[in-house]
Amino acid sequence: MEVGDLVLVIPGEATPPDSPKKASWEEPSKVPATPSPEIAKACPSPGKPPKTPRSSVVDGLYQRPISSSAFCKPKSRFVEKTVLVSSSGDDDRTIGQGSPYRGYSVRKVFSTPRNPPSMEEEDDKIEIYKRVLLTKNLKKWRKLKLRILIEWAILILSMGCLIASLTEHKLQNIVFWGLEIWKWCLMVTVTCCGRLVTLWLVTVLVFLIEKNFLLKTKVLYFVYGLKNSVRVCIWLGLILLSWFLIFDQGGERSPKTERILGYVSRALISLLIGSVLWLVKTILVKMLASTFHMSRFFDRIQESIFHQYVLQMLSGPPTIELEEKVGKSRSAGQLSFRNPGKGKGGKEEELIDVTTLHKMSQEKVSDWTMKGLINVIATSGLCTISNTIDETFEEVEQKDVEITSEFEANIAAEKIFKNVAKPGYEYIEEEDLLRFLNKEEVDSVLLLFEGAAGTGKIKRSALKNWVVKAYLDRKSLAHSLNDSKTAVNQLHKLATAIVIVVNIVITLLLMGFATTQVLVFLSSQVFLVVFMFGNTCKMAFEAIIFVFVMHPFDVGDRCVVDGVQMIVEEMNILSTVFLKFNNEKIYYPNSVLATKPISNFFRSPDMSDSVEFSIDVATPIDSILNLKENVKMYIKSKPNHWHENHSLVVKDIVNVNAMNIALYVQHTQNFQNIGERNSRRSDLVLELKRIFEDLSIRYNLLPQDVHLSYKETNPPQPMPIAQKFQNSQ
Repeated sequence: MEVGDLVLVIPGEATPPDSPKKASWEEPSKVPATPSPEIAKACPSPGKPPKTPRSSVVDGLYQRPISSSAFCKPKSRFVEKTVLVSSSGDDDRTIGQGSPYRGYSVRKVFSTPRNPPSMEEEDDKIEIYKRVLLTKNLKKWRKLKLRILIEWAILILSMGCLIASLTEHKLQNIVFWGLEIWKWCLMVTVTCCGRLVTLWLVTVLVFLIEKNFLLKTKVLYFVYGLKNSVRVCIWLGLILLSWFLIFDQGGERSPKTERILGYVSRALISLLIGSVLWLVKTILVKMLASTFHMSRFFDRIQESIFHQYVLQMLSGPPTIELEEKVGKSRSAGQLSFRNPGKGKGGKEEELIDVTTLHKMSQEKVSDWTMKGLINVIATSGLCTISNTIDETFEEVEQKDVEITSEFEANIAAEKIFKNVAKPGYEYIEEEDLLRFLNKEEVDSVLLLFEGAAGTGKIKRSALKNWVVKAYLDRKSLAHSLNDSKTAVNQLHKLATAIVIVVNIVITLLLMGFATTQVLVFLSSQVFLVVFMFGNTCKMAFEAIIFVFVMHPFDVGDRCVVDGVQMIVEEMNILSTVFLKFNNEKIYYPNSVLATKPISNFFRSPDMSDSVEFSIDVATPIDSILNLKENVKMYIKSKPNHWHENHSLVVKDIVNVNAMNIALYVQHTQNFQNIGERNSRRSDLVLELKRIFEDLSIRYNLLPQDVHLSYKETNPPQPMPIAQKFQNSQ
């Protein structure tokens, strides 16, 4: 038998057919190997966990969102828990009055689930939150009030004693430890009431900085972050200054008194040095956090806020049209956010000038503005305006409704389309957008939708895809900001521990306690700590460099590590949690990730793809030229999916029988949305199949030698096939 021969094994007796194999999913081992579109779409590229999972219909059953109050907290930010509930007989029911999407039936809008947690439950949650918040604030205020009362009482008593010691002759001659009474009163006032006085001083400084516009945008962020540390430094500085001015001018003292006063002086110096180190540590951490957030998140925050502004304007009434009729001008380009737990009623409304923010560059953004933007994104979701389409005539108050799932994003897109498009139209025209936005905003908005830049028309599907994408990007950004804030807080704690250790060493040196025996003891302890935790400290330092300097990904990014595609689930200062295509969590130490090459799809530009196939070597050249022309026509017909630059390359000829050909194309997106990538590639492969059929391009195997054998115990003597054929005749 020669290599390459085809062997058929024929069993001698009938055997029962094998049971069908169970479907199994294998982990992709190579980068190009991606899961199926169904799996990919089941695990999109999101960020912030949805509050209400998406619903769908399967064989007469629809998947109802699981209430978080009835079930445990999800184990993943991306996995949406659902439960199948029969929808028979309920297809025509509508969503209840409390839902922001009232009026959309189950049959009409992708089998809308039963009403999410009722408004009564939401009101109960809000009331509980307000009560807890009020209790915490009340306890904090009581502690603060008690401390202020004590400081005021000490201030009044010490000032009274000071005045009495200066005016009463009997008290003027009283000396304690070589000092008059008034000096002790002054020292007690500075020590016990210095925080109160420095509070007034820092408040005046902050007020002066706020009045100066030039300083406000540059240093106000640091002023509010450092004011407590500055207060402590000024307070300890005043105590030390008063101590030296008063006690250095004293008379003769005993050696014991001098020794005690010397210890106190050195202790005050060590405290002042510790406060200065604390101030320096706070400044460095603030600068690191500000620079990190500015360089990594400003562009994404800018884009997310503009998307929310467009959503709210298109979901509300036609403001531009109303302005022309009524003659009342609006606050152009302003977007309001409501943060829970602040202001009256537990909420505080913040306004953002979207027009100015959209034109602002990263270099001109102040740290104070950046802090406000981060708080807005981290504490609020993607919102639309509800009750403006179906309940306008019922005089129901308009309110912002947060989109909490892809399902609700599709419903919101449907409402926006009906609100903006002309009745009976299947697309939104530019003149429809001009009823809600000005000309400059419309020009920017058209670039956001697939295929709208060239035609000036927005299709329903393009609008839905954009709203879902805006929702997923907002979730990812919110999680990234929250995780980065957690990482900064962990770094702050680590720096605090280092400052405390350094301050203890400085205090021992200043106090004179660092004798030879103490130094030997400390050296042995340091050696023991280094032996036990040296590798841990090295890994922590490498992790800090990885998170704040390298920072190769953010939460929600699709990455490739060790040849496996994964989504970043959670990012901490020491470790990162990834989610595989089958929802399996993988924990990586950041120190290990720092040594690995990491591919990031989200940060990549428009990525290329390839399709390889083989055709018969006997295929005419004209057919190959027609194949190239048809592929070129197809790619040009899909400008929203493919760039025009492509190539059809004949790689090699195998066994003078087959030609291996590769088609290289470039997507108009990267592979962050892996489901869309697989869908486009699948359409391209099907188009190639159609072209092959039209051009009669095929692939034929070379003639093969066939050898037959039997599996019986005593197989018959082999008989040539030609002889068998003659016998049969």
